[in-house]
Amino acid sequence: MRSAGKILIAGGLVIAGALAFSATRIFERHPVGNTNVPEPAKAVDLERYLGHWNEVARYEQWFQRGCKAVTADYALRTDGRIDVVNRCRRDGKADEARGIAKVIDRESNAKLKVSFFGPFYGDYWILDHADDYSWSIVGEPSGRYLWILSREAKPARKQVSALVRRAEALGYDSSMLVIDRP
Repeated sequence: MRSAGKILIAGGLVIAGALAFSATRIFERHPVGNTNVPEPAKAVDLERYLGHWNEVARYEQWFQRGCKAVTADYALRTDGRIDVVNRCRRDGKADEARGIAKVIDRESNAKLKVSFFGPFYGDYWILDHADDYSWSIVGEPSGRYLWILSREAKPARKQVSALVRRAEALGYDSSMLVIDRP
């Protein structure tokens, strides 16, 4: 009986250690790339924003490490929230994450909250977008997250450079960007 108790305690410590390691990965502090994140530049027409987006560049995060050819699909639900499906190729395999977004600023529709982990929501601010919704720049108030998105899977280098310059104009450190060129 004593050895069974020791095994249970040892097993519990291993599980607790694994959970603690996972929690530190989830809540690790990311470098700040913008200490003065601006308010979104303009209102968003959600009907036009919904649909398929391709990631052009991002600030690297633990949940996207190793991801290539990242896409995001947004679709309006009957309850007014938005289904979010993010996909990428990681180590040659398809990877997918599903979430739900809700608009928190109905005046501009530019500030949303997104959840991929049950009741935990993160900020998703559409900081700027093309008038024709061909590109968008997404961040959040801490300045630790940034995504540059395009409707085109492979935008021209000139377009990518222009989007990076626009992110810099919004105060973002472009040296932290991971640019995805599939």
